[in-house]
Amino acid sequence: MSNVDHAWLRMERPTNPMMVVVVIALERKLAPAKLKQMLAQRFLAYPRFRQRVVREAHQAWWEDDPEFDLDDHVHRVALPGARRRAELQELVSELASTGLDPSRPLWQFHLVESYHGGSVVIARIHHCYADGIALIRVLLAMAAPATADASPAAPPPEQREASSEPLVRLFEPVTEAVAGLYRWGGVLWGQYLDILACPPKALSLAAHGIDLAAEAARLGLMPPDPQTSLKGPLGTAKRAAWCERIPLAEVKAIGAVFGCSLNDVLLACVAGALRAYLLERGDAIDALEIRAMVPVNLRPAEESEVLGNHFGLVFLSLPVGMADAFERIELVRARMAQLKHSSQPVLAWGILNAIGMGPEVLEQEVLETLSRNASLVMTNVPGPRAAIRLAGVKVREVIFWVPQAGEIGVGVSIASYMDGVQVGILSDRHRIAHPERVVAHFRAELESLTLHALMQPWEAKPAS
Repeated sequence: MSNVDHAWLRMERPTNPMMVVVVIALERKLAPAKLKQMLAQRFLAYPRFRQRVVREAHQAWWEDDPEFDLDDHVHRVALPGARRRAELQELVSELASTGLDPSRPLWQFHLVESYHGGSVVIARIHHCYADGIALIRVLLAMAAPATADASPAAPPPEQREASSEPLVRLFEPVTEAVAGLYRWGGVLWGQYLDILACPPKALSLAAHGIDLAAEAARLGLMPPDPQTSLKGPLGTAKRAAWCERIPLAEVKAIGAVFGCSLNDVLLACVAGALRAYLLERGDAIDALEIRAMVPVNLRPAEESEVLGNHFGLVFLSLPVGMADAFERIELVRARMAQLKHSSQPVLAWGILNAIGMGPEVLEQEVLETLSRNASLVMTNVPGPRAAIRLAGVKVREVIFWVPQAGEIGVGVSIASYMDGVQVGILSDRHRIAHPERVVAHFRAELESLTLHALMQPWEAKPAS
């Protein structure tokens, strides 16, 4: 198991199971036999999913499960009552709160056979297999275009783990030697981070405009996120909610007016929704800024479906204390533009690589330090623009969540599919007991921004 995958394996806690949770709603009912056939042909074409984790001391590795049985990983479930969105969200909340069996391969699929005239497939896969971007792409790769016949697509080519050779070479000093001690937030972690002690690598980084020393200093001096209702002790119960599909054309129209990306618009609306929620809770929000930990994909495009964790992290400050929606969206746009040129993702990947091979106590201390610096995890994964079918049945909507880590208890996901986009919240019950309220605020924020954008007399600005 790679160092980074090992780091994510060891992040497992009762309060934060390290699972990627994906909800795929289908237009028609799907027979259990069809789902199992598709998984056997497509999902298990990745040999890693037949393997379980073996742990010993500070090491972990993969081994084939000698008693592997697909039936142990595919479960039929029924929704109670009206079998509507509220009941489905309750089921997803329960599954997201329940860890996977460590004696078996760490994944499960749950088939809801009756929901809005169709079925729902809920996948739970441990983060140590791959990052959210790769797992979503793997799941979507199992589907066929909606215009194709119902026969399963050809299995994927022989798989390998994501190539991290360039980054491994970059971080050789991190994983090979103890070069010095740097104190960061009271945690001695620098013995695993001596990149700057190697002049050739420092010159190489400088040639590419990457100043890891400055970035490490910024991370080290970053103060903890302010105390709000979003931060505090966690429990073991998760709550999930998501909005109906929003037309992409609506979001693009706002972006055209403000000259920003679709992602900038959605992030600004999330900030506005959190502002409204915190006001409801009675939090002091004047000039309040809270940080979101945002995963950044570091894998080459040709390796989008390759397993393994290959991403970094950036800290995005959300101006939830800013009342003016226009100023909020402009500030989010400027900050995202700045982060695009940041070396934070590479540095974060190096830290994960380092702590994954060190003692677990060090990992927990670094993880707690990192998680104190953010109040939520926010992920955006674009899906197919054309309709797809899973096991011959057309997919209606896709929503997902990556796990939170450490003491972070709120996760926000943005998922696009066909001509729509959806926003979902997965939260610790003690932090946001009713995430559907945040979802409602998000929709209201977007509608208000759309109305204001349509009333603006200016011409559309070019997207930056």
